[in-house]
Amino acid sequence: MRIGIAGGGVIGLSCAVRLGEAGHDVVLVSALPVELTTSMVAGGLVYPRHAEPARRCADWTAASVAEFTRLAGAEGTGVRALPGRLLRRAERPVPGWADAVGGIARTELGSPWVDALAFRPPLVDTAVYLPWLRARAAAAGVRFETRTVPGLDAVRADAELVVNAAGLGAGPLAGDTRVTPARGQVVHIADPGLTEWVVDEDAFSYVLPHGSYAVCGGTEESGSADATVDEATTADILRRCAELVPAVADAEVLRARVGLRPARPAVRLERVHDVIHCYGHGGSGITLSWGCADEVATLAG
Repeated sequence: MRIGIAGGGVIGLSCAVRLGEAGHDVVLVSALPVELTTSMVAGGLVYPRHAEPARRCADWTAASVAEFTRLAGAEGTGVRALPGRLLRRAERPVPGWADAVGGIARTELGSPWVDALAFRPPLVDTAVYLPWLRARAAAAGVRFETRTVPGLDAVRADAELVVNAAGLGAGPLAGDTRVTPARGQVVHIADPGLTEWVVDEDAFSYVLPHGSYAVCGGTEESGSADATVDEATTADILRRCAELVPAVADAEVLRARVGLRPARPAVRLERVHDVIHCYGHGGSGITLSWGCADEVATLAG
């Protein structure tokens, strides 16, 4: 089957791999190369933070964890399993996605945190992983076109089936006004040799080590489409992360980046006639990518 995919981030690329390896004739159309997509800004920690619908997202996460686990440690993928702790400042039950990430150990903490959830999920270095994923898609016969996509007809013209996986651009393509930007800024520092990741969930502060660098974050500014780096925000992120992980206080600052997450109240993944919509993943695109790609491949038939 001839299939056109709109979107060149982690969702579009993962769908392209699954469809190409299933034997379909696939072309992926994106306005930007993978290096300039929002996916490249992601910290890469695999867990479905507040993603909805919760049950489907847990299932998609479990499928993604299984795939990333197979890739972990393989040369050139940028994927490894790393232990870490999710710190929480309010009393909440262990999340429903705990089994999807291989299980969680809960420990009580003193103020300002109530408890910590310890687990060992995949951690994905997007700077390595996304180019590798694109190369895997190309090896499966996927063709790439870099051009704007004003509407799904621009993809449909040469395809029997279209996959709308265009991230923030997927909303306008589908006429869906519920897709909105959620601005995220991160700072990359030289990794001082960290052996675990740490996330303060309620303060939205995190340190995610990738070996040569670590991602410090972050922000989540709903409705903001400003893609420029804010220096005051950079300073605030570095301050918060140094309080969270003192070892990063004197680390060299390498760069700051901004990405616009494609937020939506719930992920949309469904087939409507000759279009499969797969968008609205917010900050969980990498986490849900393989599970969603598997379902897209099933819907394609």
